[in-house]
Amino acid sequence: MIENFKIILKILTSLNKSLDEEYFDPDLISASTLGITEIRRNNLLEMLYDAGYIKGLSIKYYVDGDFVVTNLDKTKITLKGLEYLETNTIFKRIQKAAKGINEMIPGV
Repeated sequence: MIENFKIILKILTSLNKSLDEEYFDPDLISASTLGITEIRRNNLLEMLYDAGYIKGLSIKYYVDGDFVVTNLDKTKITLKGLEYLETNTIFKRIQKAAKGINEMIPGV
């Protein structure tokens, strides 16, 4: 489960870094770049879209429940996505610092 959150952070980080670009490079969040299946990547993108963390992409749903994600080059991070990214980046730094302290002072 933690692996999914790492992938989500990678996706949001890529989108954040591309804010100065007119179009987003979808290869930055391709399944192969992320090291996951396309199905997992699409499911995570759908979750991020539904939660309001990203916008611009299109999700086409089929009668059988399947869906396809398109227009990835138009994907943008939202303010809510930026807030999520910032909160989790700060939390990650705190975890890293705590781990470093724990390694320096055994038993803490």
